[in-house]
Amino acid sequence: MKPLFSLRSATATDARWIAELRAVVLKTDLERLGRYDPMRVRQRFLDGFDADHTQVIMVDGETAGSIAVRPDLGSQWIEHFYLDPGQQGKGLGGAVLTLVMRNAADSRPFRLNVLTGSPAQRLYLRHGFSVESQDAVDVFMVADGTCP
Repeated sequence: MKPLFSLRSATATDARWIAELRAVVLKTDLERLGRYDPMRVRQRFLDGFDADHTQVIMVDGETAGSIAVRPDLGSQWIEHFYLDPGQQGKGLGGAVLTLVMRNAADSRPFRLNVLTGSPAQRLYLRHGFSVESQDAVDVFMVADGTCP
């Protein structure tokens, strides 16, 4: 059974808690890659936060995560897709990704990057993404502009 959720537009006041969520969600993978810096992981998000392209994932009236879709020349970048660890593994990520991809304003390809070795890569593969390129830290993935 897919979890019930809703999306709401992010506001500037959401930036701090999303930065904290990002630090929690990425910590294990960044430590594994030897790249975890508790200040940098938060500041990097805050420096690039754009409420206009970000949505907050709500479950039972509580914040459960975030997702952003940033338009770019020829692509739509899925960014800042973080779920509270207590919400992971329940189908929420797949349901959110499906909804966001189906409701996209156009059919340009989706792009994203995920940390090398992250379990999140399996989610993206199940949703039609394929590896476009990778390096020691990041795996860059692409999917056509339609959701399977």
